[in-house]
Amino acid sequence: MKIGLSYSRCILDIVEGRVDMEDVLVLITRTNFDPRDDDQWKGIWTGYCLGGASNPEWSNYDFHSKDDEDKFRSVSSMLYEDGKMHQPRQFGANPRRRPEIWLEAVLPNTELAKNPAAQMAWDKFQTIAGLTNVELDDKYR
Repeated sequence: MKIGLSYSRCILDIVEGRVDMEDVLVLITRTNFDPRDDDQWKGIWTGYCLGGASNPEWSNYDFHSKDDEDKFRSVSSMLYEDGKMHQPRQFGANPRRRPEIWLEAVLPNTELAKNPAAQMAWDKFQTIAGLTNVELDDKYR
């Protein structure tokens, strides 16, 4: 399971297929918006595509392409609606940008046993990790 620490970079990883949405436990972002709100979304899409107040992390995508925009907005909306987007700025905090994008989270077996969805995601992660060059610590298998 993964904990994301950068809204723009994590969404980019999901859109580009480097991270599976099912592996995301939560994103802890520096944003304060609702991706379902058209006006708020317009500011996010513009900022991350063209820059300005935000780093243009999505600048390789066509700002005028509805298909490109829909990819990013649908991922954002799904995470938001699933309660997987924690935005500390909504509660008065002002977190700084972190160099890390993702942290790996390991759930204890007792938690996995109580949560079939988490168990399924963990099993998928284990399978994928075994097919790549990721080395897993034996105590987490």
